[in-house]
Amino acid sequence: MLSGAHTPDKGEIYFEGQKVNIDNPRTAMKIGIHTIYQEPTLFPYLSVMENLFIGNEISRGVLLNKTEMTAKTKEMLEFLHSNIYPDDIVGELGSGDRKIVEIARGLLQDSRVVILDEPTSSFSQTEIDHLLNVVKKLAESGISIVYISHHIEEVFKIADRVTVIRDGIKINTYDIQNLTKQQLINDMVGRDVSLFYKRPKVPIDDVVFEVKNLSGNGVKGISFKVRKGELVGIAGMVGSGRTELAEILFGAKKADSGQILVNGKKVNISTPQSAISNRMCYITEDKQVTGLFLQHPIDKNIPIASYSKSATPFALPSNDAKLSQKYIDSLRIITPSVSQLVMFLSGGNQQKVVLAKWFATNADIFIFDEPTIPV
Repeated sequence: MLSGAHTPDKGEIYFEGQKVNIDNPRTAMKIGIHTIYQEPTLFPYLSVMENLFIGNEISRGVLLNKTEMTAKTKEMLEFLHSNIYPDDIVGELGSGDRKIVEIARGLLQDSRVVILDEPTSSFSQTEIDHLLNVVKKLAESGISIVYISHHIEEVFKIADRVTVIRDGIKINTYDIQNLTKQQLINDMVGRDVSLFYKRPKVPIDDVVFEVKNLSGNGVKGISFKVRKGELVGIAGMVGSGRTELAEILFGAKKADSGQILVNGKKVNISTPQSAISNRMCYITEDKQVTGLFLQHPIDKNIPIASYSKSATPFALPSNDAKLSQKYIDSLRIITPSVSQLVMFLSGGNQQKVVLAKWFATNADIFIFDEPTIPV
C-alpha cells in the first residue's frame, strides 16, 4: 500500500507532514517513495545504464544522450561503492549487485524514502555485508529507509527502531537499544520460544534414497545416501551446482551417467512424473516460477500434483476444495478462502501452498532447494 500497488480500505498516509493519497505506484514514485521488492524488477538482457534510465531517458533532441546517462550511472554506482560498470548486462550480475542496481535506479529518481522488502534473500554473507553498508550510507545521506526483514541479525545491525507485524497486525514498536533478540522473536511468532530450534533425535533407519556417481547438468560424480528420518544437507555457493543436482534427482534434467536407488531398487528418474511415482517431491528455489500457478486459486494449486496420468481431467471442485481446506487448517495458511488467488498470498503462505501440494501426494522423499527464499 505504501508503494501504491494496493489501495487501503481505510487509514491515512502522511508524507513530510502532508496527507497524501497513494493510489498507484507512479504516484508513490512522484512523491519520492521507491520500493525494492522481494522479486527482481530489472530487465536481465539490458545493461545497467539502460535499466536505470528506462522510462526516464535523457535525450538530446531526438537522440538519446547515452554519454550523460552513462556518466550519471557511473556517478551513482561510485556513490554506492559498487564495482559494477554501466555497460554490464544485468542478467550476468550476482544477486547482490542486482539489488544495488535497483537501489541506484531509485536514487536517480530522487527518492526520499526507500522501502526494501526482504532484500538479502539468496545473498552470500559478503553480499549481505555490502548491502547493509549501502543502506547505512543512504540513511546517513538523509534518505529514510524502511527495511523489511525476518533476519534478526540484519535488523539489529542497521535499525534505529523496529516495528513488529504479525498476521497483518502491528504488535509493538521499539527503539532498538530497548529491544532484545528474544523479545523480538517472541513478538514475531506470538509465543515464547528459544532462539534455536531443537530437533529431537530420530533413530537412524534403513537407507531409502541413494545416489551413485551421478553426473550431468553441470555436476559430476555425486554419491550420497539418505536414511529414513534423516536430513542430509547439500552446501555450496550460488552457482556451485546445488540446483542442478536437485533438477537431476527429480527428473527435471537428465543425467549423463550414474544411478538412483529408492528403497534399494534402481529406478529410472527421467521425468518429474517418474519421480512423483516413486514418492519423491521437489520444492524448487523459485516457487513463483516453477512451484505455483500464481493466477489460479489455492484449491487448484494444492491438488495439482496428485492427479495421475490416468485420472480424468475433470476433477471434482468439491474434492479439491476439501483437500485444500485440510491443509489450510493444518499448515495455518492465512487466506480468506480456498478460492483466493495464490498471487495475493504472502511469500510464506505461498510456500505453505507448495508444501501442501506435495504433502497431498504422500511423498516420503523431499528435495528442498533454498526453501526459505524469499519467505
